[in-house]
Amino acid sequence: MSTLTHVPLPAFGQAEECPPLPAALYAGRLAAARARMAEDGLDALVVYGDREHFANLAYLTGFDPRFEEALLLLDRDGAGKLLVGNECMGYLPDAALGLDVELFQEFSLLGQPRAQSRPLRNILSSFGIRRGVQVGCVGWKYFDSGLIAGWEEEEALDVPAYLADLLRGLCGVRKPVVNATALFMNPYDGLRVVNEPEQIAQFEYAATVTSAGVLDLLRHLAPGAREQNLERFLDSRGLPLSCHRMIGFGDKARRGLASASARRAVLGDVFTVAFGVTGGLTCRAGCIARGLQDLSCELRNFYPRFAANYFDVVCAWYGSLRVGAAGCGVFTAVESRRDASLYDFAVNPGHFIHLDEWVHSPFCADGRTPLRSGMALQADIIPVSRGPFCYANAEDGVVLADAALRAVLARQFPEMWERIRRRRAFVADALGIRLDESVLPLGNLPAWLPPFALDLEKVFTQAGSWPHRCRRPPPN
Repeated sequence: MSTLTHVPLPAFGQAEECPPLPAALYAGRLAAARARMAEDGLDALVVYGDREHFANLAYLTGFDPRFEEALLLLDRDGAGKLLVGNECMGYLPDAALGLDVELFQEFSLLGQPRAQSRPLRNILSSFGIRRGVQVGCVGWKYFDSGLIAGWEEEEALDVPAYLADLLRGLCGVRKPVVNATALFMNPYDGLRVVNEPEQIAQFEYAATVTSAGVLDLLRHLAPGAREQNLERFLDSRGLPLSCHRMIGFGDKARRGLASASARRAVLGDVFTVAFGVTGGLTCRAGCIARGLQDLSCELRNFYPRFAANYFDVVCAWYGSLRVGAAGCGVFTAVESRRDASLYDFAVNPGHFIHLDEWVHSPFCADGRTPLRSGMALQADIIPVSRGPFCYANAEDGVVLADAALRAVLARQFPEMWERIRRRRAFVADALGIRLDESVLPLGNLPAWLPPFALDLEKVFTQAGSWPHRCRRPPPN
């Protein structure tokens, strides 16, 4: 059971800069993608990206389109071609990857020059896409059920129609062009659901950036503060955003995805804030209050049970994670702690996180996906109140690591490893949540949930029940 306890938040620290990914890592990813192409019987892979849907392309090349679209062509024999528009010609991946870069100006914004590039049909044909060739298209989504009547699941593509139509025309029939996004994003063996040590170090840096921003905002949150003025504390430190910054006070917090506005914080209001960059996201929600005395009578009777049970669920999520556990096992553990009279879940209780905020989720009632070493997971548990409107959220990321991966991380990134060790100790010793040795918290607010934003040292821990007064831990 959850109780409120006086727990100061330690300063866990942060790397001075984001650890780089070497070109050799991207070369290995390209080789792994070609190996999977061969396994799946694909002769060519066409990877589409734009500003919003960049993660699969960036995973393979380190290149994310700015302003424009882009297209990566791979064949099984080692050839690779990257098509970019006018403005991305000055923003290209490492030349050591050996990708042939070609200007395709139709990817450029409207009104820009378009006279210097070959027609897309000619580019694709010269790359070897023709009748008899099996092509896999990679966008940002694949489909598990019949999206279009009379079509098989793999035939539904999420790339632009002009590209899908042209590929099908070149290949002659519909079925040789299939959706291959699962190669990267499926929860069982998608290439992006298990991460290298270097990628994990980047994700840890990203999580410290988002958690630092959210904590800074909460420390400045006070009655009268405007959402738009608090947004400046969500400092990305140069990392690209994985989603827009979200801040909401009062009734506006019902629209949890809303951007900051001129609305002012009011004592007793609900609040929510979420901040995501490539590789990490932190969210917190609760009440703009010092304690129950600042809430309406209606909330005083409901919010203690709502928030305490929510933290019980968060603890169940952390406590059931481990290498080898099945996604459905985590789902069942979480559901068993949820008080269904208080709230429903808006989405799955957690998901994979990567350069994009949500890759896929293994956490569902029939999810047999075994959790593997190297997976990055997000505690994205969103409660939808069945009583008066209120909110609680403690969204952070972890990585699962077996003994071998833990040894590599400790050896290659000793300062990061020390931060992770201290976070684990805080979660276990201060918050009372038992973690499996394979669970590595990435951000600097691990499982930290203060239900009242005006008293950030009054946080939930696992013990007893909600008391009338917060209790302090015994002295050391």
